[in-house]
Amino acid sequence: MKKYIAPIAMFIIFETVAVTLWLTMDNLFYLLNFSYIGMSIALGIFLFIRKYQHARRITQLLVGLYMLLYLGLICHENMQIEGFWYYLFTGVFEAATIHYAVAKIFGPLVFGRGWCGYACWTAMVLDFLPYKTPQSPRKTFGWIRYFTFAMSFAFVAALFLAHVGHIETIMFWSFIIGNILYYTVGILLAFACKDNRAFCKYICPITVFLKPMSYFSLFRVTCDKSKCVSCGKCQKVCPMDVDITDNSRKRKNGTECILCFECTKNCPKNALK
Repeated sequence: MKKYIAPIAMFIIFETVAVTLWLTMDNLFYLLNFSYIGMSIALGIFLFIRKYQHARRITQLLVGLYMLLYLGLICHENMQIEGFWYYLFTGVFEAATIHYAVAKIFGPLVFGRGWCGYACWTAMVLDFLPYKTPQSPRKTFGWIRYFTFAMSFAFVAALFLAHVGHIETIMFWSFIIGNILYYTVGILLAFACKDNRAFCKYICPITVFLKPMSYFSLFRVTCDKSKCVSCGKCQKVCPMDVDITDNSRKRKNGTECILCFECTKNCPKNALK
């Protein structure tokens, strides 16, 4: 049972959040929502431990499609960053604000950039593209993510300052249009850079929230230096260009590890865990 501590711990964490929000907000939705997400993530980790090839992808589809189709299109919740700003401006702590607090602001203290690897509905589509490992060196235009972050804030702020009516309808359509733009830019950029995760590295505004907290992440891949033979395979297969052999929190691109565990699966000496 010792090897199954990780999925059990992940389920307990999400179930604790689910029960706490259910009782404090007096809304059964939060119990069902976070229980479902917790079970999906725990299932993926369990299947990974059982060495199932598509373990992470199963969780990615279970969570990503749920948030995109059910919460977004059916329930009309804008789960993009604009939805977070919207609820923040209205002073309501629910839906997108809770989602961002748990998954993207405080959650990374526990599971780092795990959101990007197991739940993001944008990456869910991009990971189907042919460039699973980067075919070219990392680019220098990562600053664009800060621009898109600022623009998302400015867009919602402008709506409130201008006292625009029917903001909820605008938020719903901005979710649809925003996703179309994200997918279009993400796919084009993936082929241009020959890197499925180019959008995540250079454009995605969510990383502005994720990166600072991920530095202190509790769950992280570490290297047993006594076993490592410096073959370089882990760095070749890493979709985020992380120097996983460096155990320092200051390692190259350290805050971008999405816990996909491609490095651990390809390490010939089982030096990574």
